[in-house]
Amino acid sequence: MRSPDLGADYVRRAKARLAAVDALFAERSWADVVRESQEVVELALKGLLRIAGIEPPRIHDVSEVLTTEKSRLPVAIQQHVEALAAGSRTLRRDRELAFYGAEDLTPSGFYTRDDATAARDIARKTVAAVQPHVPTEG
Repeated sequence: MRSPDLGADYVRRAKARLAAVDALFAERSWADVVRESQEVVELALKGLLRIAGIEPPRIHDVSEVLTTEKSRLPVAIQQHVEALAAGSRTLRRDRELAFYGAEDLTPSGFYTRDDATAARDIARKTVAAVQPHVPTEG
């Protein structure tokens, strides 16, 4: 089993990145909001898994592990697992596209304020759901 401190560190870092997401939103950098929101969700959920004694895979979307290991998670968060998993899947789909774009797509021209708002909402809700179940300092 991994140290709970590592899980707590993941969640602390996810919370810190929420401030970065807000700063990017204020700058109207919609693609970057989407990308950073995915990283917030990834860190928060991996922190939750570590606290539960589950080694998260080294992939960006841990939704499958969340649903498979639902019974090992804190009881109070089990009712939120499906929503947390859906958020992780949604943001994972946009991870590379929001950062690199594609030959026929520029991230800054593709992502909109609505996309950024939805991504930021997923990130905020994920941290809010996970935080009470992860012992953090400060």
